[in-house]
Order: sequence, then structure tokens, then C-alpha cells
Amino acid sequence: MLRKTFCAALLAATTFASFSAAPASATPTQGSGVAWDIVEGLTTEIGPRLAGSEAEARARDWAQARLRALGFSDVSVEEFKTLAWQRGEEHARLTAPYRQPLAITALGFSVPTPAQGLKGELVYFPTLAALEAAPEGSLKGKIAFVDHAMRPTQDGSGYGPYGDVRRKGPTIASQKGAAGIVIRSAGTDSHRNPHTGATVFAKDVKPIPAGAVSNPDADLIARIASRGKPMSIDLKLMGKPFPDAPSGNVVAELPGRDPSLPIILLACHLDSWDLGTGAIDDASGCGIITAAALAAQKDGQTLRTIRVLWSGNEEMGITGGGGDHYVKVHGSEPHAVAMESDFGADKVWQLKTTFAQANAELVDKVKAALWPLGIVPHDGPTEGGADVAPIIAHQKLAVIDLGQDGMHYFDLHHTPDDTLDKVDPIALQQNVDAWTAVLKVIANTPEPIASVSAAEGGE
Repeated sequence: MLRKTFCAALLAATTFASFSAAPASATPTQGSGVAWDIVEGLTTEIGPRLAGSEAEARARDWAQARLRALGFSDVSVEEFKTLAWQRGEEHARLTAPYRQPLAITALGFSVPTPAQGLKGELVYFPTLAALEAAPEGSLKGKIAFVDHAMRPTQDGSGYGPYGDVRRKGPTIASQKGAAGIVIRSAGTDSHRNPHTGATVFAKDVKPIPAGAVSNPDADLIARIASRGKPMSIDLKLMGKPFPDAPSGNVVAELPGRDPSLPIILLACHLDSWDLGTGAIDDASGCGIITAAALAAQKDGQTLRTIRVLWSGNEEMGITGGGGDHYVKVHGSEPHAVAMESDFGADKVWQLKTTFAQANAELVDKVKAALWPLGIVPHDGPTEGGADVAPIIAHQKLAVIDLGQDGMHYFDLHHTPDDTLDKVDPIALQQNVDAWTAVLKVIANTPEPIASVSAAEGGE
């Protein structure tokens, strides 16, 4: 018994010593392969890449050099001017009935508060509908707070209705006379990280300062509001719109054996928000599509040319972003299919397509290629993606959506937590494998590919 006790004590001491000797920050598991190298390189060597910024310009140069080194041809930067936004100083605190600091970030296209800040009554609205129901002029000189609680969904569908608070709320608040607006972040985490993102002011509406607080701070405001005491806030958001900002797309190709056939377009976006380093949104997408394009041609050229588009200004390019510019430059060139990866790096779990009935056999081949990966077909509308939506609409293209698991995507989306350590190398490679499996089918078919929305009869 004594010997056992001594041995246990010795083991405990040895274990403690080994843990004590370990570095405070252990090196995370590193990935390998083209996709990982792109995500790691882009986030490490460039970092945050806000549209119109010097960092986005460096990212284009980085992307051009990387794609050439990987063996892509016709690598080019296609520059354009766009409406972007610049971040400035930002902070906020409740001043009544209790003094509380708030973790806040400005929303894209917010206009600045006065240099000394904006002080006023904070009016609580539990939902966007409650704000819409407020009487005209009732918020004159006041600051609206809109509460809501986004819930995670596997397909990310909650982002539509919850995201409307960010997209539409500032316009509605301005129409009611508000001097500013603060919203609960459109996110599913419980960290004290606010989520940024663009808002959209209607043409005839005066833009106002607009910010989002973290979910814990929104909970705090809701608890205080429930006490029935008047609230006031001191808000400073100095971000401002950046018209005629320089941006650009990076476009490259892997030529196919038959250049007369319409091409396959794969897209991601190169820009990112500035709070994190844009690892999941969207360096991972650029890594996935690029690695898959190369893997599809590992054993020889595909029949069709595969083109990759690393788009500029997706995050703030409501109109006039990289997708629109791509159509201006390439809209007359024949395309067959457009696909985009812009939903992080978690595993692909579902397949959606818009192929015409004439391509039923081709769809069956795509399904068969994905079965071994556990990816199954689902009904419902395809999203395509912001960077391919303009060319899809312009040419009525067929679309393939490889839906990723979105249960944790909005924990990280547009936050300081969007960093490389959140990317699982195994899940990232599963994405590459799924995209490669699809490309080997669609990029090697000689048959015409048509969308269900296009007139039957081919490309």
C-alpha cells in the first residue's frame, strides 16, 4: 500500500512537471496540401483584407504569384473601382440607468457619429417587426436598439431572417427619425465578440451611425430594458463610406482538352472583414476551389477548361463588386456551370443542383461520385454564391451547391475569431475531395449542360 502511494505520488509529480514544462501556447495541429497552404499563407502573410485597402491590393499580388506557382495559366488581375467602407475609432457605453461598457463594432456603410460621440436615449425593440411598427417620427433624436437571437442551423438558413436586422434595420430606424442604431450581432456565439457586416441604406433614406454589440452585451441591454428604466448610451463610431475604392478580381485557368466547350467556373472571394484574418470567410473557399481544380487535372487535362475566380469586394459589394465586374469582362464567354465556396471549412454534407432534365444522367453521375463521402442530394433552391450570382443570372447557368455544415459558421462569421486555428485540416480536405469528385464528372462531360431555368436545347 505504501509502495503504491509512493508510485502514485511520483507519477503525479512527473506529470505535473511535464505539463509545467510545456509552452504556454502549444503549436496547433498543422494541415498540409494546397488548400491548407493557401489558407495558412493568406492569413499569415496578408491577414485581414478589407475591400479597397492596401491589404486587399497586396492580397491580389499574393494570389497572382501563388496561382502562377501552382501552374495555372492566363493568371490576371482585373481591377475595378467600387464603393467600399473604412473603419474608424469605435466604442460605446451605457450611461443610464447603469454605467456599462459595451463591446461594439460599426457596420459597413455606417456613417460617422459626431467626433465627440453621439449621446442619447436608447430605445429597446425586441424584434425588427417591433421597430417597423414604431410610429413615424417617434425616434427623433434617439438611438434604436434592436434585439433578436439568431439560432444555428445546419444549412445556415437562419442568416436570411436574422441578417435582415443588420441589412434593413438601419434604414427603418432612420425612417423613424433615429439618430443612430445599435443591433444585437447577427451571430450564434456567446463570446464577447461583436459581428460586423454591411448594411444597406435605401436610396431616399439618410444614412445614420450603425453598430452591432456582442451577444452577451445584447443580453445585458435586454435585462436592463426589462427593468423598465429609461436607458441612455454614449456611442462613437467613426467609420465612413469609401467611394471609388480600388479593388479587383484574380482570374486563372487550367486549360481543357477542348477549348470550344463552355468552361466550368469556380469562385471564392479574396477580400475579408478586418476584425479577424478571414480564414473561414473566405480564404478557405479559395483554398478549396484551387486545390480541387488542380486535383481534377492530376491525371491529365480535363475535357473542359476550369477557371478560378478569386473575387474582390464581395463583403461590401452589394452591387459593383467582383461578381458584377466579372460579368463585364467575361459575360460574353460561354460558361457551363458556376460554383462557389463561401461558407467556411466544415464538412460538405448536402448536394443541390439546377440541372435541366436532359442532364439527369449527368446528375446521377455527380450523386454517385459523392456517395462515398456521405454527401447526399437535397431539394430546395440553390444559392450559387454572391460572386457567381451575376454570371448565373446573365447566362442562365446550371448551378451546383455543395452545402457545408453551418452549425458553427455564425459563431465566427465577421468576428475577431475568424482565424486560422478555427480551420480543421481534415474537414478542409473533405471539401477538396468533394469538389474534386464533382469536377471529374462535370469537367469531363462532352454533353451540353443546361439549367432548369434556361431554355432546353443546350449551352
